[in-house]
Amino acid sequence: MKKLQDKKCRICRRLGTKLFLKGKRCYEKCPIDRAGAIPPGVHGRKFSRPTPYSEQLKEKQRLKAIYGLNETQLKAYFEQAFKVKDEPTDEVLLKILESRLDNVLYRLGLSPNRRTARQLINHGHILVDGHKITIPSYRVNPGQVISLAKGAKDIPQVKEALEEGASVPSWLRKKALVGTVKELPKKDDIEIDADVSAVIEFYSR
Repeated sequence: MKKLQDKKCRICRRLGTKLFLKGKRCYEKCPIDRAGAIPPGVHGRKFSRPTPYSEQLKEKQRLKAIYGLNETQLKAYFEQAFKVKDEPTDEVLLKILESRLDNVLYRLGLSPNRRTARQLINHGHILVDGHKITIPSYRVNPGQVISLAKGAKDIPQVKEALEEGASVPSWLRKKALVGTVKELPKKDDIEIDADVSAVIEFYSR
């Protein structure tokens, strides 16, 4: 576990910003808070002039790290978003990413981070409209209800998330341990430390 946590810290240091990949732990003893966003490795900070390509690549890596995606997944989501002609591609891509079940669980404050949310879903602790869903990438729709399976509220990670009491975005509604998707989010509703437009430009080359 310690090795995995250190790996998450290296991702944030490499991308130059806090991505809060470890939830509450990112507010405590964060290497970036202590020493700044110095890239990992024996060579430390490198001074090189960024290019448009390198900036776009960095934003793509940042988006993948935030949502816990691999290259194949993110590219597939981009291709889906690109086919929608009546909305900006970056806004459609964000809607797709935000509507993933693991992200919705995190946004509802039922999980301290998206990685833990994926574990809860994989282990069958999450219900959608009363049915067990074990696919983290499952896309939720407006009107669907997300809840915890029996006994899930006693899981330490769930308790940790509930104690934090994270604020719920306006496109979701939470009552006790039950969340409802009111609508799909608009771009202005989403707080994310990544330039999605740069990601679109990267894949559109």
